[in-house]
Amino acid sequence: MDFYTFVLRKSSDYWVALCLENGLAGQGENKEEAIGKLKEAIESLKPIWESEPDVLTAPVSIKELHEFLTIEEPEPLTEAYELRAMYA
Repeated sequence: MDFYTFVLRKSSDYWVALCLENGLAGQGENKEEAIGKLKEAIESLKPIWESEPDVLTAPVSIKELHEFLTIEEPEPLTEAYELRAMYA
């Protein structure tokens, strides 16, 4: 089981969880669903990363993180961003 760090943000009518270690994302109608989808994505790719070392996994760049956090919305965001950790 590996440790992952992710950022949650509200985007329109759904939540998005972005993993900082590998750039994978999960989306859901609530925070828990977004986290669950992210965990599923990570777990589904683990066998590939283990069997094919050439598959690229790179941390999210500062530029990509900035873009993720500053996506323009029609209304200013009132929800705070959340930084969390999980084991997958």
